[in-house]
Amino acid sequence: MANRPAPALVLREGDRGELERWLRASTVSSGSARRARIVLLAADGMANAHIAQRVGVSVPTVLLWRNRYGSRGLVGLQDEPRPGRPRTVDHAAIVSATLKPPPKKLGVTHWSSRLLADRLGVSSATVARAWRAYGVQPWRSESFRFSTDPELVAKVTDVVGLYLAPPENAVVLCVDEKSQIQALDRTQPVLPMQPHLIERRSHDYVRHGTSTLFAALEIATGKVTAAMKPRHRRQEFLAFLKQVARAYPDQPLHLVMDNYAAHKTPEVRAWLEANPRIIVHFTPTHASWMNLVEVWFGIVERQAIRRGVFKSVKELNAKIRTFIDGWNDRSHPFIWTKTADEILTKANPKKTSKTDH
Repeated sequence: MANRPAPALVLREGDRGELERWLRASTVSSGSARRARIVLLAADGMANAHIAQRVGVSVPTVLLWRNRYGSRGLVGLQDEPRPGRPRTVDHAAIVSATLKPPPKKLGVTHWSSRLLADRLGVSSATVARAWRAYGVQPWRSESFRFSTDPELVAKVTDVVGLYLAPPENAVVLCVDEKSQIQALDRTQPVLPMQPHLIERRSHDYVRHGTSTLFAALEIATGKVTAAMKPRHRRQEFLAFLKQVARAYPDQPLHLVMDNYAAHKTPEVRAWLEANPRIIVHFTPTHASWMNLVEVWFGIVERQAIRRGVFKSVKELNAKIRTFIDGWNDRSHPFIWTKTADEILTKANPKKTSKTDH
């Protein structure tokens, strides 16, 4: 009886598109997507037993959702209120207590579910459910810092304008250095990735020294001009600027840099004055994230350094140079999307207090 083809389920007008959307949407629960699949297969005339086998449910479950849709449409596919008495725990009260600092006598900086449960006389699971319902996560914390640069607006407008509308026939380069790159060698050989096993390496290591990567990222193409140096003083930075100038001998250059002291020494300033085709644009104080080469440094770290094993600084430098050569073969433009107004809106938060501390 179960294998006998059932009459095709007739869908209401417009419901097929909505049910197919349920199958594609990442925000729809797995239960709702499963019910949509059952109804769509039933509408295609598939036998109930075959639907059950394909979806991974029982035949009575298939009949349940066919009948629910047949009688009530899409509304019938929604979860119904569960039986039992209504919840008596006030989640809002639990969250309100969570937002207040713990008493000083407890000696803790924030509530844990067990500490708050003991204080409120409920279970820790109840506290956890309230936190999930309201999206409260007391165990997490993030840091932030607002720029105090008096020229914040001018610098943000300048740098963002350079990214969004670069000068014609000029090259925009983001310049910086990644210092203290460690040549780390693991105390045991790395165990390679295998089926059902990720790559594994020993926690302890041997440190063979450090190196500094100087890089100039051309935002229009993603091409990188780089140099490896043992240190990152003004001498090394000035030598790198001269290398960049040689790499682009005939074009006006606009360099985006942060406010590191080596970038503003008298020697560097004098050389820039002697080379007027090179114009420097400084990011605001505490806003070096506006320098797009920082994004590229993150790529280097993840793809070439973090999981590497290096027995010497020479080996580390060779690995990074190899990565750069490969990168320049497959490079792509770095595209800035935020406007200056959008950045400044976040950089100037609303005042919540008139205190100076």
